[in-house]
Amino acid sequence: MVGMRQMRVSSGDFVPPLSEQPAAEKRRPRRSVMLKRVGLAAATAFLTVNIWTGCPLLALWVGAQTVQERRVTMTSLFVIVAVLAVLVFASAVGIAWLNAAYDELIGRPRIERRPAWMRSMRAEAEVRIVQRVGVTALERVVMLNVYVAVILLAVWFVFFAGPPFLHN
Repeated sequence: MVGMRQMRVSSGDFVPPLSEQPAAEKRRPRRSVMLKRVGLAAATAFLTVNIWTGCPLLALWVGAQTVQERRVTMTSLFVIVAVLAVLVFASAVGIAWLNAAYDELIGRPRIERRPAWMRSMRAEAEVRIVQRVGVTALERVVMLNVYVAVILLAVWFVFFAGPPFLHN
């Protein structure tokens, strides 16, 4: 381009200004990066769906394997709750790890994501620079899963559960 200065790098070569790079090269991520992003989104969807479907079913199955009788015991309930807690915690850690990997892949800056109610009152007097960061694709996947789970629970409760006092 006429009128634009070129920069000389330490090796003596001329480098064209940033604005002369092809626009498609700046905007389009490489195919491998896109595949990684889709893979991380799919893994996140799998984990979030399994938090409300797979984890409870697996915990019930493990609890059923520990029972020696055909009735519910406190031991089986304890096993179910303990297995469910471990599975949900492991899934949440997995989702957090996937989110961190996705943030690193897309170049999202690492900022403190502590809710306002958990910050100290002393911090409110300090001046902070807050970066505006949008919602990522993984966060949208998790939100969509939560919406679907709540809607399905409401539909089941209203249409299929029936009143509990009729089941004597």
